[in-house]
Amino acid sequence: MEEKYVEHENATIHYKIVGKGLTVVFIHGFAEDATAWTEQVAFLKDKYKLILPDIPGTGKSTLLQKESITMEDYAGCLKAILDAEKIDKIVMIGHSMGGYIMLAFAEKYPDSLLGFGLFHSSAYADDPEKVATRKKAIAFIKKNGVAAFLNSSIPGLFYDAKKGAADIENLLQKGNKFIPEALVQYYEAMITRPDRTIILKNTALPVLFILGEHDKAIPFKHGLEQAKLPMLTYLYILRNSAHMGMLEETSRSNDILGEFLQIHE
Repeated sequence: MEEKYVEHENATIHYKIVGKGLTVVFIHGFAEDATAWTEQVAFLKDKYKLILPDIPGTGKSTLLQKESITMEDYAGCLKAILDAEKIDKIVMIGHSMGGYIMLAFAEKYPDSLLGFGLFHSSAYADDPEKVATRKKAIAFIKKNGVAAFLNSSIPGLFYDAKKGAADIENLLQKGNKFIPEALVQYYEAMITRPDRTIILKNTALPVLFILGEHDKAIPFKHGLEQAKLPMLTYLYILRNSAHMGMLEETSRSNDILGEFLQIHE
């Protein structure tokens, strides 16, 4: 696996690239880094070219330094990677916040996509209750720090916290490396993102939905509602997962992704 960097908007964006063939970009979620996809990379790398960026402020990528960062700004970072690699067409998979970035990318650069997947993610904007929850989280992070916040929030992303104890500990160890400014920036960008269901309604591309039946972060019913919108939907339900299906049901997640990517070959 090769590690690379690209400069964009006064930030250094780190990404990893491995394999050959159809290019698939995996975008990690909030308080994760590209290693969230480790098992998927091992499963897919012999058939596809995989690009795994660290979102600005994550891992080895530096934080974007400007006012009012948006999902479109993060999408621009992904386009900078594709331009540096001279890649025109991709499939993109986004987990949670990574799905928000992916939808912004689909809006800005639709001609770059062959298909895309929402992995525990949503095209809906935050409702007032969700905005209030995110603002409380921002205040908590500023007052108590990253470690205290993640210790209180990450276990709830799993359907069975005891079974996922090792994964939770791994996420906590990596998450504690975040600076508060990064998590605050992500939350602020989430709060201001628009509803992008129009992207789902208008696209002629195949769209993958992977839903966790016990997901509290992205309600199961929201995924079912949105899966009806595209012309061509591939819908899968992880019955024993909440918000971290790639870790909670790794083998099933890998098979789903493999099936979806086969249609683009």
